[in-house]
Amino acid sequence: MAITIACIGSGNMGSALMKGAVKIIGGENISFTDPNQEKAQALADEIGARVFPSNYDAVKDAEFVFLAVKPQVLGTVLEEIAPALQMRIEEKKPAILVSMAAGWTIRKIQILLDVGSTAKLMGPDWAEANPALTKPVPVVRIMPNTPALISQGVIAMAASPQVPEETLAELERLLSSTGIVDRIDESYMDAVTGLSGSGPAFVYLFIEALADGGVQAGLPRDKALRYAAQTVLGAAAMVKETGKHPGELKDMVTSPAGTTIAGVAALENGRFRGTVINAVEAAYKRSKQLG
Repeated sequence: MAITIACIGSGNMGSALMKGAVKIIGGENISFTDPNQEKAQALADEIGARVFPSNYDAVKDAEFVFLAVKPQVLGTVLEEIAPALQMRIEEKKPAILVSMAAGWTIRKIQILLDVGSTAKLMGPDWAEANPALTKPVPVVRIMPNTPALISQGVIAMAASPQVPEETLAELERLLSSTGIVDRIDESYMDAVTGLSGSGPAFVYLFIEALADGGVQAGLPRDKALRYAAQTVLGAAAMVKETGKHPGELKDMVTSPAGTTIAGVAALENGRFRGTVINAVEAAYKRSKQLG
């Protein structure tokens, strides 16, 4: 029997993961919902998928239900699909919920689905602490990043005990079409969000600044940007492929009294490393707040 996926949301992340999944299961086994029906239909047409009129309809039969929505609206979506998910548990055909919402723990998602409006009325702190789970929905929490759009992403993954190992391996195979998949303890997920989830934006800023430096030194803009992007790509590949510490690789480039050490000194004077650390920490803290 073919794997089926319902993807709630057709934004960058949802579309990236589904464009990877279509290579494995085909578009006929993928469906979308989105408040913007035109956007969802355009994506569905591109990969040969279909569009459902409501979130409830989309999750009634899918094996995997991807929640590709922003953390701020996840609660509303869970409220809409809870009856369908609970019905499937009663029928002993539970759907596997795959959430990529920053900050939302597996526990919180399960309780909001289990007790619905009660948890909403009592508030998030109560929902997180309440021990009563009568019919827990199987949930997998993932944190992908935007390079998944070109199959170069990093996807961290943690699952609830209700997800069978063979099903988790199946999901891992689907996600691997968009990049590296790494299983982690859920307690690390906010840190992953701050590092690899938000990290591409920090790298883009660095590439832009590197290219600006080249322009200031006299390079044409197109060449400066091309050289900056390839330099970052090549440096990252060196870290991955050699297995050497970045500090060791840096030392290989910095000859005594040379050009590189002069540039490194300028970065250190500007607190480059401390600023990057602070950026990851700020994103990590924001992820926790969103939950």
